[in-house]
Amino acid sequence: MASSNTCWGIEIGAGGVRGLKLQADGGSIRVLDFISFDHPKVLSTPELDQDDAMRVALGMLASQYDLSNAQVAISVPGHQSFARFAKLPPVEPKKVPDIVKFEAVQQIPFPLEDVEWDYQTFVSPDSPEVEVGIFAITRQRIMERLTLLQDVGITPDVATLSPIALYNAFAYDLEFTETTLGTILLDIGTMASDLVIAHSGRVWVRTFPIGGHQFTEALAETFKLPYSKAEKLKREAEQSKHARHVFQAMRPVFTDLVQEVQRSIGYYQSLHPNSELKRLIGVGSTFALPGLRKYLKQQLQMDVYKLEQFKRINVDGPRAGEFQTASINLATAYGLALQGLRMATLEANLMPTKLVREAMWRRKTAWFGAAAAVAAAASAALFIRPMMDNAAITAAGTPAQFQQAINDANARKAMAQEKGALAGAGDQLQAEQMIQMLDSKEIFGHIVSDVGAMLAAAERQRGNLRSDAPIYTVNTITTDYRPGKSAAAAAPSPSMGYEREMEDPGFNEFVRPGMPGSPIPGRPAPGSAVASSEPSEVRDKPRIYVEMQLTTIAPDPYKFTTDTIEQWLRENVKRAGLPYEIFLEDEFWSHQRLEASAATPGGRDRTTQRGPRLRGPETEISEFVPMPGAPGGRGPMPIPEQGRGGGGERPYVGGGGTTQGEIDLDRLAPLSPPEETGPAPTATVTVRWYVILEPAAEASEGGES
Repeated sequence: MASSNTCWGIEIGAGGVRGLKLQADGGSIRVLDFISFDHPKVLSTPELDQDDAMRVALGMLASQYDLSNAQVAISVPGHQSFARFAKLPPVEPKKVPDIVKFEAVQQIPFPLEDVEWDYQTFVSPDSPEVEVGIFAITRQRIMERLTLLQDVGITPDVATLSPIALYNAFAYDLEFTETTLGTILLDIGTMASDLVIAHSGRVWVRTFPIGGHQFTEALAETFKLPYSKAEKLKREAEQSKHARHVFQAMRPVFTDLVQEVQRSIGYYQSLHPNSELKRLIGVGSTFALPGLRKYLKQQLQMDVYKLEQFKRINVDGPRAGEFQTASINLATAYGLALQGLRMATLEANLMPTKLVREAMWRRKTAWFGAAAAVAAAASAALFIRPMMDNAAITAAGTPAQFQQAINDANARKAMAQEKGALAGAGDQLQAEQMIQMLDSKEIFGHIVSDVGAMLAAAERQRGNLRSDAPIYTVNTITTDYRPGKSAAAAAPSPSMGYEREMEDPGFNEFVRPGMPGSPIPGRPAPGSAVASSEPSEVRDKPRIYVEMQLTTIAPDPYKFTTDTIEQWLRENVKRAGLPYEIFLEDEFWSHQRLEASAATPGGRDRTTQRGPRLRGPETEISEFVPMPGAPGGRGPMPIPEQGRGGGGERPYVGGGGTTQGEIDLDRLAPLSPPEETGPAPTATVTVRWYVILEPAAEASEGGES
């Protein structure tokens, strides 16, 4: 049976295998053993069979080290998994799991039954906000990794994301607290890099696809070398007399790496405006490249450190120097072993529950057998009498009076079903809700007018910004009619929305349902979880949920949106003569800084009539959910004329095809779009609000109709 106070943390990376065996001794830990060896060829080598290479490495691991007498914790790469962070609405602690599950359905780009996932909440004493980190991996990927391990007789107890293990290592070794300096951890791996931000007791993770592989490719292309020789040149660059030329060849990749780090920092600070990040700590063999640390320090304007050795663990004796040299690659294994010892800050475990139970059962079988024998001998007399009494009661049968009552009830139930008294009222109720929706059709015209008014108000405050382009461009407006308590309690409401793109375009670019009624497999049934996530002030009232995504060219989008869109909504919550009022949540809008797409001048796609395809921080993940076709009867609201306050629908010109009788102008007279000379977009802004329908207004409209 594995010892509960001893754990192997094992990282099977693309560069090699790293492991650390720790033992808990009271409140401290000590190193019992460690592993660090490279693959003969890195797994990014073209035409290399990665599975075979990993089998060879695991065979070497199992043959040289005994892993049976300790817990085992493994990692899965950040670019093959998923990490997402969100703020939760203020709810009672006992309701947090339900809210998190609803959030997981929205954020994870796969049906929950196809993934292994876990979460961690973060709370600061000086803030009422509760943040949650959701971590997931597809069941197929985790099973592929576990199958390779089981082939050599290894069954892990813990599986977690590499960036989570990295954070756990430094949180323990540097003793992170809520007052610790804002710290960036950067692990530059072979295939991708994990960036972890630790600030005020909170954690934020992002993985981007730049690693040692990109540096090797740059050398291979510049010096016309085979991949294996370019890899060797990269590793020996620091000792090479041609180090300067090697650095120049890799400089474009250095620039890309710094830009990704800067984008990550910018996005995090847009979510946490008061955060101050003071230092960056780098790990991984690639971080030892000549000039990289200095380049990062110059570009980021912060202290940059390379991990040299750990502070709270060490190895004495002849292997001390070897351990210090290997430390730069052992941080992930360090964090894994801590989690196996139940000493980690983050405890997210992605091991399939079934496999964990099977492993525990195998380890405890011998103990169960002995315990069962003792229990049987000691308590046989206590069980004999109750068993005899139960047999006597069973033999007596059901009393005649009870059986008659059961028969009568079954007969009445059958009669009621035959008459249709127990039939569901779903069709009738849905028809009634459709009628309610049509009775309130004038409201949608008011919503379009409101959007036009707030855009016009913004145009009046554009100040000295000289450009013919509107200050705001509407990308999408999504609405969803939701009936009041009486109807919603019985069945879901029909949706007037359509599937929208994810609100944070910088993350994994998959499509999630914006409204109830989504046809995407694995999503909740319409209305099943929406009401529980809405504010209590609107939950029981007939309402329309509105979500609008804008692109702005304002130099300071946060301040400008606060002074224009937010101010307009707050000043126009309730107005005389309108049959509704506006309700705003505490955080009803968010923004994402961006770089304009170069696909078309001005970043606008003429075919889709959408805004620019924007790039922001994104977690690399191998699978994605494709954009579904628009279901029948659903579509976007008319978008008002940009910046003019009008409510007219924008005409559609061109596109992928035309219906009979229409003319495809793009095909007959293709025109190049005019050169864009105005300022590039600076951010996307997503605004959400509720239109609360007054009961009196609904009654009067229903009477007229």
